[in-house]
Parts: sequence; structure tokens; C-alpha cells
Amino acid sequence: MKFKGKSWSMLSLLIVMAIVASACSSNNNNAAGSENGSSPSSSASAPSESGAAPSKNGNNPVIAVNANFITLDPHNTSDTLSITGARTMYEGLMGFDDNMQVVPVLAESYEISEDGLVYTFKLKQNIKFHDGTDFNSEAVKVNIERILDEKNNLRFRKSFAKVSKIETPDAATVVFTLSEPYNAFLNKLAMGLMISPAALTEFGTDISKHPSGTGPFKFKEWVEGDRLVVEKNPDYWQQGLPKVDSVTFKPVPENGSRIAMLKTGEADFIYPMPTEQVAEVEGDGNIVVDKIDSTIVRYITLNTMKKPYDDLKVRQAINYAIDKDAYLKVVKSGLGAKLDSTMSSKTQFYSQQPAYDYDVEKAKQLLSEAGYPDGFDAEIWGENDSESVKGMQFIKQQLELVGIKLEVKSMEGATLSDQINTPATPADAKIQMWFVSWSPSSNDADGATRGLFSSTMFPPAGSNTAYYKNDNVDKWIEDANKATDPETAKTIFADIQKQIWADAPWAFLGVDQVISGKRNNIEGVTVLPDGSINILKAEVK
Repeated sequence: MKFKGKSWSMLSLLIVMAIVASACSSNNNNAAGSENGSSPSSSASAPSESGAAPSKNGNNPVIAVNANFITLDPHNTSDTLSITGARTMYEGLMGFDDNMQVVPVLAESYEISEDGLVYTFKLKQNIKFHDGTDFNSEAVKVNIERILDEKNNLRFRKSFAKVSKIETPDAATVVFTLSEPYNAFLNKLAMGLMISPAALTEFGTDISKHPSGTGPFKFKEWVEGDRLVVEKNPDYWQQGLPKVDSVTFKPVPENGSRIAMLKTGEADFIYPMPTEQVAEVEGDGNIVVDKIDSTIVRYITLNTMKKPYDDLKVRQAINYAIDKDAYLKVVKSGLGAKLDSTMSSKTQFYSQQPAYDYDVEKAKQLLSEAGYPDGFDAEIWGENDSESVKGMQFIKQQLELVGIKLEVKSMEGATLSDQINTPATPADAKIQMWFVSWSPSSNDADGATRGLFSSTMFPPAGSNTAYYKNDNVDKWIEDANKATDPETAKTIFADIQKQIWADAPWAFLGVDQVISGKRNNIEGVTVLPDGSINILKAEVK
């Protein structure tokens, strides 16, 4: 019997919904860079007749998130939540607006030489770090040199590898000379947040527990797995900000608990909003649901250096075996879009690719041709939040239909990060499949490509957990970033996406909508298209 097309898709959907409903019943009872930006849209409930309910937390809003913070070292982050935490306390020469466009922050202005090699920045003056240290050009130099020092083994080092010289002609001027043009350099500077040089001297590698930046909030406490609390910086250089006394981030992986906290007012803002609860809470006058298109892609990495994933036909079979329409309906409640490239359509230089349409018989044929007519045993890793567990259970059911018997292993974020980043060599890596998401927080095509697909970015140097290596792709990434003409870069990035899509180091799933929920008396807390939370203008009405 040949199951194909809509009839099989609906049968598959019904089976999956039954399995997931059973596995995730708690959800029903309660509950890791774009030039285009995105067009925000929101679905907001009308306030109740009595107006906004007073906050249980006063002028100290609580934000419930779905995972734990991994690090507060702004030069060593790779997950979006840790980036969120760092950005509350730290700032860079450049930053991002609500549409992820690069804008000056600690820089007053900048100039780029015609050959794309020299970047000259004039700095804002009279700004101090939280510990009282002056922000100036020497502080910038200390920070970038820390990133570049190979002994520190920081994740951001690759992003600044083309910096060949840093000059500080005066306290308000810093000049970067690059070894070759790098058209994503401003975006990378927006990610290179500034730490107090005095704090770096005092705390060294322990800086993650003693943050000191120039940002709107100062570090108060971080109890791993329970809360991160940041408090108002009374000396913040932007007059009138912040407007709240403190903000507490509470990791709440379980969807039901997170939504319950929002309903009772224990949390003032939650992200992500569980998709299966959106329709229900949109009828609650005390809650506002915001939705925007995102740069967040969902996928499964396939370890291309480990059998059987080293066989292209196996990787293609896995792609054909997953019904992406059903994935969106079951896991995302229909809120999202199918992933049709290596990056979101909202990301710079996106190029659409032909779909891996759902085709069980084709998947079985490819597995047979690869020498696995009866499938094989496998395991998939992912975080322990409700949606990730639901997603992995869905993938398990789908792959069983082609003979791949999948063991689901969900882990807390820090544990998973350790498992992924501790192997000394690719041969030591135990990872097979990883259910994960990625958003280029630097909001450029390089940010959506290099860290995931360059062979220089195998863990722990980067996030190429597919251990994908293609000599052409490696070369094209370098060529694209040297291009000073945007059209040339666009053409090369199109070739990169086409080649990676054909090589299928991922099972390509979907693109998220960014969905957050808040009490109707909270304003100024926003989620950017990359999934990071901005609390700069947070206000309790």
C-alpha cells in the first residue's frame, strides 16, 4: 500500500495528535541577523472595564522564560536566552533596534573606509560602567583583545578574527583595521558587548558571576535554575530609563506552569507563549498576546560524521519522512511556516529552496538504497521544555513509520550544552540527532551560516553540531564576507544555501512566529525577531 499526499498526511496527523496529547497532557491542563527586519503585528485582548489589574509584583516585573540561563559572559554566549540576560546589563558600540537593524549605542558615530578595511568610531562620553570605571576607547580595546585572545577560547573570537589592529588615538576614538573586508563587522560589533576592564582584571574567567557593564540594569543575583534578578541602574546614561526598579527572569520550562503564572499575575510577561494556549487567553481581558514573524528556524542536526548519518540518502530519507504541515499543526498549533532554506525568509540574503515534500515511500526507498531496508535505532537530544519534548515525540512517531526507532533524550539546557561542547574531536562526539532552533542574533547572513555550517565551527568553537564539511561552502563563506558589493554577497550566499540544502545536514522543519504574553498593565517589554527579550523600556502602568 502506498501512503502519500493529503490522505496519509491527515492519518499521520491524527495519530500524532493522539500520541502527543497523551505524552504532553500537562500542557492541555495548564501548561540557542536580518536586513529586512519584520513587520510586527499583534493580537491583543481588550482591557477589562475596570482597566488594567494592578501588578502583584509592583514595580518589579517578573518574566517567565522556558529555559535556564547558561552564562552571563557576553563574549561567550551562544543561546538566545543568555544573550537576553547579557543585554540587560551590557551594551556595545552598536546595537539593534526593534526590527534588528544595526544602530549606534555607545558609539556616537562611525566611518568606514572605501576599501572596507578601516572602521573609525567616535564614542559617547561621560559614560561609566556599573563599578564606576570610565567607558572609553581603552575599555573597547581591552574588550576586543579579550575576545581575540586564543587562550580565553571565547565563542565570539571567530567573529572578530579579521581584526588585525586596534588603535586608540584619544579617549573618545577607536580605530579597527581589518585584514580583509568583512561586510558583517558592524553586526558583530553589536554582539561584542563591553565589560568593565576593572571587573575583568578582578574576576577574570569568573566574570559571568560578577557582571559589570554600562547597561540600564545592574546585576543583583543569579540563582542558576531558579532566577536572574537585575536592578535599576540609577546612573544610566539614557535619561528617564529604566522605568522599573528591577526585573526578575524565572526559568519555567513547563508550558502549563508558565501560562498559569501569567493568568494569576505571578508572572507579568512570558516567552515563549505556548502556542496551544493562544486561542484561550486571547479571550482574557487581562492578557495581551503579541505575535511577530521571526528569524528563528527549527531543525534537527544530523551528525554527518557518524553512521548512518554520513550517508546522504539517509539524511534525505529523514527529510522526506517528516510531514512539515503536520509538524506545524501538532507542535506549533499552526503558528509558523515551513522552513524552505537554511535560514528564515526574514534573514539577510535568504534564498528559497525546493521542498523536501512529505513522501514515506520515497524515504523507505532511500533507506533501502543506503542499506537500511528495515531502518535503524537512533536517539535524538533536545531540551526538557514542553515544546521541545512535544516536538521530539512528534519526530519519533514520524520516523517510526519508515523503520527508524528513535529514543528521545531530553535534558536541561546546561547539561545538554556540556554534552555537545565537551568532545575533544568530532570522532568523540556522541551526538546523533539534535532537535533545536537557531536565530542569528547578529542578524546577518554570516550569523545564519558560518557558525552552523563552516568546518571551522565544530563544537566547542561553534554550533556546527551536524559536523558538516563541504570545501566549497567553506570557501564561499569566506568569499561572501569579503564582498563589498551587496549583490555579489547575495549571489554567493544563494549558492551556499543551495549546496547545504542538497547535502541535507539537517532535517529542515519550520520557522517560528515569536509569540509572547503579558499582563495588560505591562508596556515596553518586547521580543525581537531573533527571540531575544528587550526590557530597556519596561514599564508598569
